[in-house]
Amino acid sequence: MSQLGTDKGPAQVRDNGGYLDILLPTIGSAGDVHPVIELGSALKKRGHRATVITNQFFEQQVGDAGLEFAALGTVQEAEAIIADPRLWHPIKSFACIAERAILPNIVPLYNVIRERRTANTVVAASGLSFGARIAQEKLGVPLASVHLQPAMIRSLVEGGRLGRIPMDASVPRFVKEALFWVVDKLWVDRVLAPPINSFRGSLGLPPVNQILGDYVQSPQLTIGLFAEWFAPIQPDWPPNTHIVGFVLHDDSGRQTVSREVEDFLAAGPPPLLFTPGSAAATLKDFFRQSVEACRIGAHRAMLVTNFPEQLPGNLPASVRAFSYVPFSQILPRCSALVYPGGIGTMAQAIKAGIPHLVVPHGHDQPDNAFRVKRLGLGDRIYPEKYKAARVAAALSELLKSSRVRARCAEYRGRIDSAAALERACDRIEELGRNTQGKPRRATA
Repeated sequence: MSQLGTDKGPAQVRDNGGYLDILLPTIGSAGDVHPVIELGSALKKRGHRATVITNQFFEQQVGDAGLEFAALGTVQEAEAIIADPRLWHPIKSFACIAERAILPNIVPLYNVIRERRTANTVVAASGLSFGARIAQEKLGVPLASVHLQPAMIRSLVEGGRLGRIPMDASVPRFVKEALFWVVDKLWVDRVLAPPINSFRGSLGLPPVNQILGDYVQSPQLTIGLFAEWFAPIQPDWPPNTHIVGFVLHDDSGRQTVSREVEDFLAAGPPPLLFTPGSAAATLKDFFRQSVEACRIGAHRAMLVTNFPEQLPGNLPASVRAFSYVPFSQILPRCSALVYPGGIGTMAQAIKAGIPHLVVPHGHDQPDNAFRVKRLGLGDRIYPEKYKAARVAAALSELLKSSRVRARCAEYRGRIDSAAALERACDRIEELGRNTQGKPRRATA
């Protein structure tokens, strides 16, 4: 049986076994990049060189953290993804991410790794960084697959949700096998496999399938940056899988709470916080329904978005709109959070000990929402049912529920970002020690 570990308990910093040149590729929004910045900072403190490889949109943040940066895509490309309405569609979102983010970055990422690799290089890459997976096979560069969300690790035992489709223990195994086969054959592999295999063929590598099944996982090491109590380890997860805990980062070291935010928080009881996510620019209806729900329930509320053109006009005096705020500083002072279910924001809300109302669109959000509800930390409403009266009723139930308050209080103490970082760094260093000095393939 494979070696699976939750790495429970605080870890001591180990002798790093020598300097490592660690490349950290990631594809996605701020919720995907921020934990990688935190991981890179922790690795740098251990004496390693850490380079974050991601879209130019995040170059300033990476530099401010004292890390090296390599570009993977332009700001204009990131803005095009944000502006694409398919990004938040429950079915079309996958095609949007594949066409605009995953596939265009395969060859460039492979080339960055090929050009930068040394005898001490280790790559710790997000699951959608397929250029890193190909570099592992062709160039022999050690690779850890790093997943922020359990939805990236399939299971036929307890799989949470596949989109909105139940994949938990209540569903027979043969049904789950059939569903994955259909998803791969008719959807995922139809989009991803042809360009991936075309590039692999140019390098003399054989074709692969089940891209988001077996191939997305490094055979050397898989790290889950989430908690075992959130997604228990499954017996059919890949070999050498380690679940280390949630890693929190929201740029709070550089960003401070503005006087405007402080004044609003001080002017009344803890407000609700509504946010559609850092990359959401096309969700006007979310804010329109949210504001009306606040009118119905007589709630104070903060609307947080970097795209104010989504906001309705004539907000009530009890509702104020703000651009980016550091959630680690704000959420503990709020009464509840309404959001799509991004894993980073979700972890911040659990740490803050407040109820969740999740409005999941696509990607990993439905699975995260399922797990939040299962833990008793909140509720979910799918976007097509997100109407003011229903939202107001759901928030009223959450805010008055003593059971939800007790569950939130219980789980807020279970998140230890510092310990999770230590465990993740230990695993990456161990991969580096185990592969240093071994022969690597010639440059392709």
